This record gives sequence, C-alpha cells and structure tokens, in this order.
Amino acid sequence: MERSARPSSSTVMSEPSPLKPEASSSSSPFPVLSTGSSFSNLYNRFSTWRKSLDLPNPGTIENLTKEVKSTHLTNFFFDGGRADLTKALSANPAFQVTHSFALGSQTQPPSYNFGAVFANNNVFLQGGMDNEGNLNLRANQGWTENNVTKVQGQISSQVGHSMLQFEHDYQGRDYTLNFKAINPHPADWSGIYIGGILQSITKNLALGVESVYQRPDPTMSEVGLSYLAKYTSSDKNWIATAQAQSGGVLQATYWQKLSEKIEVAADLQMIAGATRRDAIATLGAKYDLRMSTFRAQLDSTGKVSALLEQRFAPTFSFMVSGEIDHFKNAAKVGVGVMIESSSLTPEEMGMTPADLIACYMHIALLIPPVVMPAHALHLSGH
Repeated sequence: MERSARPSSSTVMSEPSPLKPEASSSSSPFPVLSTGSSFSNLYNRFSTWRKSLDLPNPGTIENLTKEVKSTHLTNFFFDGGRADLTKALSANPAFQVTHSFALGSQTQPPSYNFGAVFANNNVFLQGGMDNEGNLNLRANQGWTENNVTKVQGQISSQVGHSMLQFEHDYQGRDYTLNFKAINPHPADWSGIYIGGILQSITKNLALGVESVYQRPDPTMSEVGLSYLAKYTSSDKNWIATAQAQSGGVLQATYWQKLSEKIEVAADLQMIAGATRRDAIATLGAKYDLRMSTFRAQLDSTGKVSALLEQRFAPTFSFMVSGEIDHFKNAAKVGVGVMIESSSLTPEEMGMTPADLIACYMHIALLIPPVVMPAHALHLSGH
C-alpha cells in the first residue's frame, strides 16, 4: 500500500510572511523637523511679516536730533572776527581747500586753520591743521548703500587731547545699527566702546537703546545704558525725541516746520543725579529768507543769541552774531565773511540779472563807493 507523499505536519515548513515595520518605541504623532529648518521657517515668516508693515528707516542715532541742531545756533555762534576763504579746485570729484582765520574772541585765542575736503560718491575725506600744529581728520567710506565706515582722529600737542575713533553704521529696512570704538587698545582692550540700535516700531515711532562700555585701564570698567525714542509726524512737519541716560540724565527735543521758510525747535536737558540737580531749556527759531538765514535763540540761563548770514552771491556771505547774557551782564559780538573762489560765471551759477543788481546794491552798503568796480556801476544803471 503506497504511502502518501504528503509530508507530515511535523516536517511542513511555513512560507515566509511579508515583512512588517516594527513600531518604534519612541514614535510620535507629530512630524520631526530639524532645528535649523524650524528656525529658518520661523525667520522667513517673521521677515515677511516685517516687510508687510512697510516701516521706514528711523535714521542714525547720531542724527537723532539733527533738525534741532540745524535750527539752533549753538553750533553756528561765534564771537570776534572770522574769515573763511575757500578755493574749489575740482567739482567732480569735489576737492577744495579752506583758510580759516579767527581773532578777537573772548573765549578762544586767535587761530588759523588750513583744511581740505575731497568727496565723491563713496568716499569723503576731510583734514585740517591749525597754527599750533593740531591735526584733525575724518574719513567716510561707503561700502554699499547701507554700510558706511567712519574714522575720526585728532593729534594734539596737549597731553590727553589726542583721539582716534572708529565707527560703522548699518541701515536696514526699518532699523539702524551703530558701533563705535574710541581710543581702542587691542593689548588690554582699554578704551570706550559704544553700540546701539534704533528700530521703527510703527511708521511714526522708533525706539532704541545704546550701551557705553568704558575701560580706562585693565583694572577699571563701567557700563552705561541710554534709551532713545523718536516720534515723527505723518507729514514730516514735526519731530519729538527723548533720551534717558544712566545717572539721571534726560534730554527731550521738539522740532516743527511752520512753513517752507520758518522752523522752530525746543531742547530740554535735565540732570537729576545724587550729587547734582540741574536743568536748562532752550528755544530757537530759523527763518530762511531769499538770500539770507536768520537764527535766534533763548535759553533759561538768561542768554539771548542771534545770527544773521547774508548771502550777497553764491560765493560770498557776510555773517553777524551777537549774544547777551542778562544774568552775568555780559555781551558778545561776532563779524565774519565767507568767500569762495570759483571759475564759474554768475550765469553758470544760476544768478539772474536781478540777482546781480541786488548783490551789488548789498555790497555797496558795506564798501565805500570809491572802491566799487566799474562793472558794478554799469549794472546798477549809473
């Protein structure tokens, strides 16, 4: 009797079943993303959101109160006699030299300064030397539209008055970064280091912070913070700023453009320290006439100042300044001229015949008729 060829159950080999993925003990229902990819996605979303706000650049920290400084005559006032003679050697690139004379000042000794300026689209160079051998220089290099490196230096014969400063500005879409190093010493990192940021929060408001690290020597260091705020109206006709520094120092400014020719500005500086409490308020105005500019200023210390700059021609200006200190019963007066030598004719400078007649009539008030040039008499109709 034949036996069945069917193998017994004990010898039957089961076919291999399809492989199934084993469940991981650390499985998660959420997809796993790398840290770099997550950060990149977050940054892109944040950048797109900032771009959609269309915030303006707030400007540099250095120019936070530029409009107020331009309106007040603090940086323009002088006393005694002053003369600036400028010779333009080239127009493109701009290159000129200046001889400056000053004498009769109640606060400064007589001085002479020779200066030179060179500038093109990316480079600005300025240097000067006075009669005592003090040398000062300034150089700006624009790498791109947003990156500018600045260097300032001063070499003085007086001990402790020499200075070297490195600075870099970066202007982003809606923020500005600034870094300064004053008299840095790489060996022990002594010097003064300043870093700041100014960020637009809205189209009108910008906030910022500036840090100052002072290290006069390796054994001493000090850190100070300043908080900045700038509010600009939508029509750009008025600007308000505030700066609060460590040690109880506060400065607030307000500038407004009343018309195309009139600007007013106010400045308040307060010191509320532990050992000193002081405050000074300054009001000023600037009036631009057709061929002149008049500035007036009044402060809480009793000083009343005024400055008139009369432009008889594009290459000739006459200045008169005065200050009265009512509390000290003192007064200062200054007279100056600014003359620029140019090879361009009046017509090339954009002057009309009426401007020429007005120019010579103004000069006639200052120069005796015996020294009037013949062509001036001809133009004035004599």
